[in-house]
Amino acid sequence: MRKSILTTAILASLTITGCSEVSGNKDITPPAMNATEVSNTQVKVSNVLMQQSRLQYQAPEFDQITFADYAPAFTQGIAEHDADIAKIMNNKQAPEFDNTIVAMEKAGSLLTRVSKTFFSLASVNSSDKVQALEAELAPKLSAHWDNIYLNPELFARVEAVYQSRDTLSATDKRLVEFYYQNFDRAGAKLSDADKTTMRDLNGQLASLTTAFSKNVMNAFKNEVVIVTDKAELDGLSNAEIATLAQAAKDAGKEGYLITLVNTTRQPILSSLNNRALRQRVWETSANRAMDANGPNIIKQSHLHSKKAALLGYDSWAAYTVADQMAKTPTAVYEILDDLAPKAVVKAKQEAADIQAEIAKTGATFELAPWDWAYFAEKVRKEKYDLDQSLVTPYFEFNRVLNDGMFFAMEKLYGITVKPRTDLPVWNEDVSAYEIFNKDNSSIGIFYLDPYAREGKSGGAWMDEFVTQSGLLGTKPVVYNALNIPKPASGPTLMTFDEVTTMFHEFGHAVHGLFSDVKYPSLAGTATPRDFVEFPSQANEDWAIDPQVIANYAKHYQTGEPIPAALLSKVLAANKFGTGFNTTEYLAAAILDMEWHSISVDTKIDDVEKFEHQALAKHGIDFSPVPSRYKSAYFSHAFAGGYSAGYYAYLWTEVFAADAFDYMSHNGGLSLENGNKFRDNVLSKGNSEDLMQDYIKFTGRKPSVDALLKHRGLVD
Repeated sequence: MRKSILTTAILASLTITGCSEVSGNKDITPPAMNATEVSNTQVKVSNVLMQQSRLQYQAPEFDQITFADYAPAFTQGIAEHDADIAKIMNNKQAPEFDNTIVAMEKAGSLLTRVSKTFFSLASVNSSDKVQALEAELAPKLSAHWDNIYLNPELFARVEAVYQSRDTLSATDKRLVEFYYQNFDRAGAKLSDADKTTMRDLNGQLASLTTAFSKNVMNAFKNEVVIVTDKAELDGLSNAEIATLAQAAKDAGKEGYLITLVNTTRQPILSSLNNRALRQRVWETSANRAMDANGPNIIKQSHLHSKKAALLGYDSWAAYTVADQMAKTPTAVYEILDDLAPKAVVKAKQEAADIQAEIAKTGATFELAPWDWAYFAEKVRKEKYDLDQSLVTPYFEFNRVLNDGMFFAMEKLYGITVKPRTDLPVWNEDVSAYEIFNKDNSSIGIFYLDPYAREGKSGGAWMDEFVTQSGLLGTKPVVYNALNIPKPASGPTLMTFDEVTTMFHEFGHAVHGLFSDVKYPSLAGTATPRDFVEFPSQANEDWAIDPQVIANYAKHYQTGEPIPAALLSKVLAANKFGTGFNTTEYLAAAILDMEWHSISVDTKIDDVEKFEHQALAKHGIDFSPVPSRYKSAYFSHAFAGGYSAGYYAYLWTEVFAADAFDYMSHNGGLSLENGNKFRDNVLSKGNSEDLMQDYIKFTGRKPSVDALLKHRGLVD
């Protein structure tokens, strides 16, 4: 997942990007200051966030930042941004590209810096204090951005430049159209009365999305499973049991602590022999945060429908998709509804195999969601003679990272990755690296935060502390956050899914790192949601490239490569479950679309009833395969900026599968392929037409055929 600080729950509708501008030393004697100015200057000197970072590429000075720095930095950042915007708005010269659009690109450097740092760290190191500040900031930031987007004088200047855009270069014209569209979609053309309504809606939504995130974060901490009888953990290894015991100890609890991962499915279910405990774990997962977030979801959905109606759209989905590649909800539903029956058929075939496996044990119960992973493992073992406990020793974390992912990226793009132990980090488990081109020129800084911990959001994501920009002279500073369980001791042995996730997130990272765009608003991963997941999903398949996997899949103790027969079983067994995987994903994508397709007068009083009706409507309400996310913890849809956008993973997988198929038939893992992909896709950001960029890379529009094969839905 690619997170964007300016499209988080607090800033979901905001897209003006201000970045700090690199400046040289200036020997200028300042004018005399009054008492207030002296006080403000003293605050700036003592607050590291109020100064441009002294580290390379303006990487945040994590060792110097304190929590107390954030609130005053936000206050000052908003004030400075207001002043920047006022200067643009009050400019007596006629509106032009440089004095209006470029000026907005340069505005608000402090607010951008503190926002990127705070909201990133709020995702990886949250606390009660952080959550309280998020709640306090939400309405303030919403009002601040409304003051910009709903300002008629400022919009008049933007519109004047827009009307003369045909005289500009292609990139400049695209930036003007980007700004004009954002003002228009924010409500710049509304009446004064409707603008007042819009401000109220935005303020409420900002508070609700912040509260949703807080409730999900609290659920990770509070909605856990405590096991007091070690015998119930039968099926887990001694190391896994020790990890659960350590987790309980760290939380100040007795026994063994099972915490939840982001999605409805829980990896531990594949190993637990105790069916009652499996059910308890699954139900804890499926029902989490419902009491807190159920009313929130209903209110958010209605507010979104009101906002969409105010802007002239039938639904929030129609509003959201209008500026994406899909353009209309109909186009989204067409692809979802086309795949849904194929996925359910495949899932039911898998369910029949699993039910047969249950019968072999002498049990007569019907397959339930908490049984799927457990008995699917047994089916895999029987069908493919595969024991997962024999596989993970070949996927040791450091070897996967260095000899797998970084090795593949060196082969594909010619880059080298060098540890930067001198750079401060936000947690002892975080590593910093500098990325270099083949000619040894520096590209940017990359951080990796691999392990799950209390206070860290679930799932995996990429984001930026500094966005690349030719205009501002900035190089990218990006990070990946994963949630791999940290063992109590010894090496970190990864599942194949965790390996794939690592490759996926670094696909986002190189998208940000390889950006070569002038304007920050169009740089890096600042593309439509139904394009941004394309590079990350395309990167996943390099994890199973023969040359790559031979380099990293080695036993952590002996160094022996994974036996060819075992690897073949891993890859073959990985195809079992494509029905489950596709069905649970489609169910989540459909839930997201249905929640955001309601009209203003739609009445909803029961979240679970709405979920069942929505899935049944699309023929995908298959009880053994629940939605990847139930609504109450569906952060993508209700807090992560992906409202009516979760379909993007499937939409972009069409591009990813087609692109990988193209590369596979044209040299595979080669510098030629990598450079072509980098030059035509990764470096472009949103500075050009995205479909044309893709066609430049492959010479064709993407076909769904490769996706169907990739998902195992056709032979």
